[in-house]
Amino acid sequence: MSETRRGASRGQKPPLGAERARWTARRCKEWVLPAVIVRRLRDRRVRMPLYAAAGLVLAGAAWIAVTGVLARNELLAAQRSLETLRRQQPAAAPVTAAGPPAAPTATVQDAVRDATGHASRAHRLTTGPAWFPAAHLPLLGGPFRTVRGIAEASDRLAHDVLSPLTRTVAELDATGTDDGRHLDLSALRRVAPLLGQASHSASRVRAEVDALPHSTWLPATDRARTELARQLDRITQLAHDAAAAARLMPPMLGADGPRRYLAVFENTAEARGTGGLPGAFAVLRAERGRLSFEHFGNDTELTEAYADVDLGAEFNGLYGPSAPTRTWVNSNMSPHFPYAARIWAAAWQRHSGQRVDGAFGLDPGAVSGLLTASGPARLPDGSAVTAHNVVDLSERASYALHPDFKRRKAYFLDVARAVAIRLLGASTDPTRRTALFSALHRQLGDGRIKVWSRHAAEQRELLARSFGGALPGRSAPLAGLVVNNAAGTKLDYYLDRRLVWAPGRCVDGRREVTVTVRLANRAPVSGLPPYVVQRVDDPPYDTRPGDNRLLVSYYASAGATLSGATLDGRSAQLSHGTERGHPVFTLDVELPAGAARTLVLHLLEPPAARSAHVLRQPLVRPLRARALPSGPCTG
Repeated sequence: MSETRRGASRGQKPPLGAERARWTARRCKEWVLPAVIVRRLRDRRVRMPLYAAAGLVLAGAAWIAVTGVLARNELLAAQRSLETLRRQQPAAAPVTAAGPPAAPTATVQDAVRDATGHASRAHRLTTGPAWFPAAHLPLLGGPFRTVRGIAEASDRLAHDVLSPLTRTVAELDATGTDDGRHLDLSALRRVAPLLGQASHSASRVRAEVDALPHSTWLPATDRARTELARQLDRITQLAHDAAAAARLMPPMLGADGPRRYLAVFENTAEARGTGGLPGAFAVLRAERGRLSFEHFGNDTELTEAYADVDLGAEFNGLYGPSAPTRTWVNSNMSPHFPYAARIWAAAWQRHSGQRVDGAFGLDPGAVSGLLTASGPARLPDGSAVTAHNVVDLSERASYALHPDFKRRKAYFLDVARAVAIRLLGASTDPTRRTALFSALHRQLGDGRIKVWSRHAAEQRELLARSFGGALPGRSAPLAGLVVNNAAGTKLDYYLDRRLVWAPGRCVDGRREVTVTVRLANRAPVSGLPPYVVQRVDDPPYDTRPGDNRLLVSYYASAGATLSGATLDGRSAQLSHGTERGHPVFTLDVELPAGAARTLVLHLLEPPAARSAHVLRQPLVRPLRARALPSGPCTG
């Protein structure tokens, strides 16, 4: 029944005059328009274009489905090629006395070439008239845009980053010198622009991947984007470090005149802020790429040396009672390596009258990694120092093998000298050099080798790299556990450390953070040499052999405040200081043999959209840390 009739049946009158005309026209459109559409759809001239449009949509969808599967297969193949490359890279191939690693440069180039081909095909498959409109569909286009972006990023990564890096390695491998005993610094300078371009390309690709949709209606594409971003983080860091090395190595290795450096070996069986107690040391000379050692010594030589350096009121407030500028064994209590390096350089100049251009810090863990690439070193008695035994020899077995103090110090010097000579030989051996440099990069990235330069331009670049050993800037949230041995024992060889950084709710625009630190002393209760367990701190309470004592410091995010702390569930009072903008909370903790202590800190920190950066003090046993996800405060 029509609306007019229904209205009439209810006693309503139709509108009159102009309103009635408009009402009638509106009703006619409602009745007539559907009929017109039906007739038009029956018209062949209208029906065929519609069918064609529908066919194009279906064909485009089918094309996207087929090429998407093919592109996925190509990307997986490229990933497999790169995984093969990672497994075969020289750093992963141990070197023995029998010869160099079995991963020649040609194999690396073949793997990169193969990955480049697969990535290029994936990129071509995801371009064209079907993929572009699909990627820009409202609401539905996110996964298509992500897939296109992943393929394009993989292609650019292979062409603009990995290919230049491998070509550079090949060029450096092919470069030799007349005497074969020094590095060709001119070759490094030639490849520096190429590495710099690769570094910039890696940063751009990483930024473009980060701009892709993070959360779409297809979780598989989101996971693929996340995995690619994770891989790019590692590759980008590698490219940055390679470019920095090409810029820094020529001047630092004496291309523009002789250089001298102080290399200090840290004993991580007794913890200090940068890693371990500064023990044996060497003076390294570099001139036009030729390296040589001028002097070897141990910590007893520098007992009376002191450093004329002023590191500021904050440093003195935190470490002044331990006299780090006048006590060699306390010179690196701060985790900020440039402080220790400046003290070492000034102390050596006071002691010897010789000015050095920089300093290195390394520990037996770093030496182990380098010996993996160079092969074993031989001691005067014919025994071998290898990647597998150097940590144990240096930090545990030597105390039992050589109970006499002077003999043990001489043994440490023998180890340092033999290792240094072995590594120098490998650095000028074309069959081992690539493996050694790859292992060196790994140890630099892990923070087990740290570098400082007296030259300002070089030092600015070093501070931006992980091997500069600097405390992070104030902008990033920080979770920094640092321990300094306060007992004079060598028991930190057996120290286990765990840290959990857990953000909580927001209160008045600040984030509640709970930090849980667990320390365990795994030292055996008997059988350790007296020198390992001796206590030089003379505590006012009874102790047993194997008991340890630590100054436990937590370096928090800039602007953080401590609202409370407990040790093993009981309230604890921590001293407070500041270093380079970071609040530092410290507690003196007795750690009996076989015992574990749990320190919990409750903090209020400025809100941050990312998890905390974990500061990893390199000791014998690695820190096991977990920083839980965070996010900005919204209320």
